[in-house]
Amino acid sequence: MQYRRLGSSGLQLSVLSFGSWVTFSKQVDQQLAQQLMTHAYDNGVNFFDNAEVYAQGEAEILMGQALKHAGWGRDTYCVSSKVFWGGEKPTQRGLSKKHVHDACHAALKRLQVDYLDLFFCHRPDPNTPVHETVFAMNDLIAQGKILYWGTSEWKPNQLIEAYKVASRYRLRGPAMEQPEYNLFNRRNMEVDLVPIMHTYGLGTTVWSPLCSGMLTGKYQSGIPSGSRFSLNGYEWLTDRYHSEVGQARIEQVAKLGDITHGMGCSLAQVAIAWCIKNPHVSTVLLGASNVEQLKENMASLAVVDQLDDALMAELNGIFPV
Repeated sequence: MQYRRLGSSGLQLSVLSFGSWVTFSKQVDQQLAQQLMTHAYDNGVNFFDNAEVYAQGEAEILMGQALKHAGWGRDTYCVSSKVFWGGEKPTQRGLSKKHVHDACHAALKRLQVDYLDLFFCHRPDPNTPVHETVFAMNDLIAQGKILYWGTSEWKPNQLIEAYKVASRYRLRGPAMEQPEYNLFNRRNMEVDLVPIMHTYGLGTTVWSPLCSGMLTGKYQSGIPSGSRFSLNGYEWLTDRYHSEVGQARIEQVAKLGDITHGMGCSLAQVAIAWCIKNPHVSTVLLGASNVEQLKENMASLAVVDQLDDALMAELNGIFPV
């Protein structure tokens, strides 16, 4: 395993981390969650990602039970949660001080930990002043409930506003942003966020390196049963698959297979290794619905050195920014 600093902080995260989105509760039960997390941990993963909205809190409950059963030293791993979609009532949503406070304490209870290493604003909240959210996060830091706070899918101007508030009141701004990043989705990570990284030391915990499985090649001949595209609540993935964009992506994946044929690795491993090659990536979040899938994806570390400048140029040519 390789480890990288989370932006300009001193926190060292494994370059591959493990998340629970989609899989936990829907595809992964308690026993399998334990197996997956144990395999990840035993192979150097030290960051486990979650959110209040994942399976309406059930994903955090499963992860918390797995952490308790594993008995790992709390100083040997990092765990996160995210706040935004906590429920249907007005006080259960958004980034108000109340919901940030309530969501943090609820996550601590579900995860069965005393503090969160990372706590993300899952989306920007147009109904809450940024300064209120910045103060709320810093209050939690002062209370020892969280160590670092960050954002997910925030635009550069929103991040800059948060940093300005933090600077004005001598508070801590976002330590990390969690953008989607894969061969299909490059601009935000490689263009929009780079100035923020350089100016403010922003770290990145990137999600969906396989673009919900599209980059594995398994959707080339249709939607296989049991995949996330076939799950209730993820019809938007099916719609995207059948769209013009989705069909164009299938053609791009076919070209990816052509140039990586003979490398002795899977398309998924190439796609993940490509993400790791970006030095601005602090950690790449992996998801898995079985141990074999996780083993395959973690083996992408061995593929990184095969992606020389010439091959990277070919890949970037197929998947332009």
